[in-house]
Amino acid sequence: MSRQELPVLADPSACCVPMVTEALTEDAAVGLARGFKALGDPVRLRLLSLIAARAGGEVCVCELTDAFTLTGPTISHHLKVLREAGLIDCQRRGTWVYYWIVPARLAALSQLLDVSAAAASTGSTR
Repeated sequence: MSRQELPVLADPSACCVPMVTEALTEDAAVGLARGFKALGDPVRLRLLSLIAARAGGEVCVCELTDAFTLTGPTISHHLKVLREAGLIDCQRRGTWVYYWIVPARLAALSQLLDVSAAAASTGSTR
């Protein structure tokens, strides 16, 4: 399709719906970036997925380490990164540590990417 054949929109704002209704503050951007950075590693993404699959329940670290061919200290490092990003939390019980998802933190990340929520708030149907 040549440039001359491209359709002209009557309302240019209808072209692209923003992901958020207003710009992020610097602090909010730093916090969200920390979460996205933590999810940028396949092992951490998989760990988060394994924990989230419990539908709000807890997962023992022993179950998480068994799912990987990595060493315990490597898994612990990745869990620490997820914890520091605020995506998961944990509690030590005896010799084991139990992990769970922090729903509010994940909601903040997903809200930024949820184009349908932004479309609903602007009244767009795209």
